[in-house]
Amino acid sequence: MAGHAVLVAAVSVLSACQQSYFALEVGKARLRCRVAAPAVSGCPEFERVFRAQQNCVEFYPVFLVTLWTAGWYFNQVSAACLGLLYLYARHRYFWGYSEAAGKRLAGFRASVGTLALLAVLGSLGVANRLLDEFLDLNIAEKLRRHL
Repeated sequence: MAGHAVLVAAVSVLSACQQSYFALEVGKARLRCRVAAPAVSGCPEFERVFRAQQNCVEFYPVFLVTLWTAGWYFNQVSAACLGLLYLYARHRYFWGYSEAAGKRLAGFRASVGTLALLAVLGSLGVANRLLDEFLDLNIAEKLRRHL
């Protein structure tokens, strides 16, 4: 079964690296702005970097759940591609926010849109699996035969 999720697993590992990178950037901003832990306020540069990283952490569980659900129950390749798109959007969000609060919006919108797509794909996959399991009705298979 593990081979059926290798692409999703690779994107997950890459996302963990991204989260670690964002955390390191917060540490660097602390040093530049001389904000001693556990303080979370200081110069505006630090506060933007800190807030960008925190927002990424807040969305991370949603990303992982939707990524794995879409990959496991819908299609691994589609989920992995959307996962990479999400990571790119988060990268744009993080660096945009780090420069200026207004520059975060494009990356934020792209990442939320990608999460929505992952959630829809995952929901469709789970619904199909439930119908197949409990009503012996596999809609995805019927669609494949007709297309």
